[in-house]
Formats: sequence, C-alpha cells, structure tokens
Amino acid sequence: MHQLVEALLVSVLVVNFFVLGTSRLNAVIHASAVEGVLLGATLLCLRRDWEALALASGVIVIKGVVIPALLRGAMREVAIRREVEPFVGFTTSLLLGALATGLALLFAGTLPLAPAQAGTLFVPTALATVLTGFLVLTTRRKAISQAVGYLVLENGVFLMGLTLARALPLVVELGVLLDLLMGVLVIGIIINHINRELSSVEMDTAKLSSLQD
Repeated sequence: MHQLVEALLVSVLVVNFFVLGTSRLNAVIHASAVEGVLLGATLLCLRRDWEALALASGVIVIKGVVIPALLRGAMREVAIRREVEPFVGFTTSLLLGALATGLALLFAGTLPLAPAQAGTLFVPTALATVLTGFLVLTTRRKAISQAVGYLVLENGVFLMGLTLARALPLVVELGVLLDLLMGVLVIGIIINHINRELSSVEMDTAKLSSLQD
C-alpha cells in the first residue's frame, strides 16, 4: 500500500510538470482533472472508513468532473484554445517547477515530521504542488489558466491536509473542497463579465487595466 501511495504522489508531480509545460488550455484542464482523481485515490489508500470514502468521492466528482466541466464551458465561452504569451515562458516555467520541487524535497527533510510521514513524498509533493499552482497563477495571462493555477495550489493544500488526516476530522477537508468549488464558480462569473466588457476572444488578463469604472 505504501508503494501505491508513493506512485500516486509521483504521478501528481508529473502532472504538475505537464501543467507548467503545455500551452493547450484543454490539456491543462484535463491534467487538473487527473490530479483531482489522483488525490481521491490517495485518500482512499490512506483510509478506508465511510468518512474517507465520502470525501474521496467528493474530491473525484468535484475536482475531476465538475470543476473541469465548468472550466471547459468557460473556455468555449471565450473561444480560446492556447496560452499564447505567458509572462514567463514554458521552458522557464518547467525549470522553475523543477527548482521548486527540489527545494520542497530539501525543505521537507528539515521538518520535524511524524514517523509515519518522515521519508515519504507526502510533504514534498504537497509543497511542490502549492508552488506549482502559485507559478501558474502568477505567470499565465489567461484567466482560465489562472483558475487552473488556483486549483493546483489548492490541491497542494489538500495533500498537506492529508498528512493530518488521522488528527483532524475529514469534514475540515470537505469544507476546503466546498470553498474551492465556490472560488471556481466566482472565477467563472468573472470570466463571463470580463469577456462582455472587453468584447474580445483573447481573454487576456493583462487587458484588465483598460477597463473603466
């Protein structure tokens, strides 16, 4: 079981790099859905009680189905397919992601972790995922890409919460999940309003400065 959890965490890291390295918005959204499914599977590997089953099902449905569907709908609404001119190029983003992952591994090794977490990829993967989400959120121009960055960042927070799954009620994680869904719904509303204001199919957040009150 330990090896399966480690394999799932490595898969999360691979998805992080894919998100950083691709310009196709549909692929980025699909990757975020895959990451949501991986989180749900990881939770099921850690706990098999009814609370864990309910939360894992919610994670898979919301992160793997509902939110990606909302983002695909927003993508069709604004008629864009690619992140063309990010603030930081994709190769540089991958290098920064690799650096962030390396730093997360080093930093996790200095933390006074519980014996069950020491020597595992849980904390490094959580930290690397948070940093990956932050990179996407701050280096992409398209609002949809930034929404995916927010989702990836929250995935890292969720993973960190799983390290405390035995100490904290899983209902706390469910609350975070609902907050995430609300955040993406708000982002979808903002995307629609910006699209109407700009009357443009490019949906570039750098153009926000042109809006007038």
